[in-house]
Amino acid sequence: MNRRTLYLACGIPAALLLFLLLTLLFTPNHAIKGVLVRAAENAGYTLECTGFGKSFPLGVKADKVELGTAKGALLALNQVKVRLELLPLLTGKARLAYRCGIGAGVAQGELDLGKAQGWSMQCRGVRLEDIPFFSTVAEAKVRGELKLNGKMETNKTGGSGDLQLEVRAAEVAGVKIGSMPLPDAAYREVRGVLKIDKRRAVLKSFTLNGDGIYVRLSGDTVLGNPVGASPLNLTMEMMPKPSFLERQKFVFLLLTKYQSSPGAFKIPIGGTLAHPSL
Repeated sequence: MNRRTLYLACGIPAALLLFLLLTLLFTPNHAIKGVLVRAAENAGYTLECTGFGKSFPLGVKADKVELGTAKGALLALNQVKVRLELLPLLTGKARLAYRCGIGAGVAQGELDLGKAQGWSMQCRGVRLEDIPFFSTVAEAKVRGELKLNGKMETNKTGGSGDLQLEVRAAEVAGVKIGSMPLPDAAYREVRGVLKIDKRRAVLKSFTLNGDGIYVRLSGDTVLGNPVGASPLNLTMEMMPKPSFLERQKFVFLLLTKYQSSPGAFKIPIGGTLAHPSL
């Protein structure tokens, strides 16, 4: 490698890094916050930040962040940190690393920008009751500890990825599909795997093993824009024990037409991701 090539290889990334550092340094906090708020508004959401500021060397932070809609809060985060990773930048890749708290739990991952877009996420120790979405949008009472791993890579065909989740000691109450109520139940274990390929999301397995009831959900959706408009093609199978069925007789009377055999119910779910229906 000659001297000119060496200067270009080292000088261009260094100049770019210096430019980004100076841009962040001399841009007021309120201006950066305003850009983020407007970006959320353009996507149809509201964004509120407290304790917003810069973090060294190329990042931003906030004490509390709340993402919501007209119905109310969807996600409440604390101790949010987002930074531009330096090593990928030196190879011409723009990658953001993020970390935040959700209640007492932690969510973290990376977000790739530019031509090769994608994201990754890991959640540990997150309590479902600390996620406002379930009460404000689903109008349900949900409890349990969430563990989640996911990644996604986008390309011209729509991208591919997977999402794996596990919930321990789950409790679900007040869930409805459209106007149809589902039985309240406690689940010892909830496990699910979602595979995404070319904008088609397939629920490979999703099982809820409960006290007196076993539930299995399967099907797929073609991811739309916005995501909430994605059409659902799902089937929910419920197998309650006689004692459980007796305790919630009224709910299962409403579901009688979906009974496929004694002690088994097969419920088709359509509509969209934002507005599921039977």
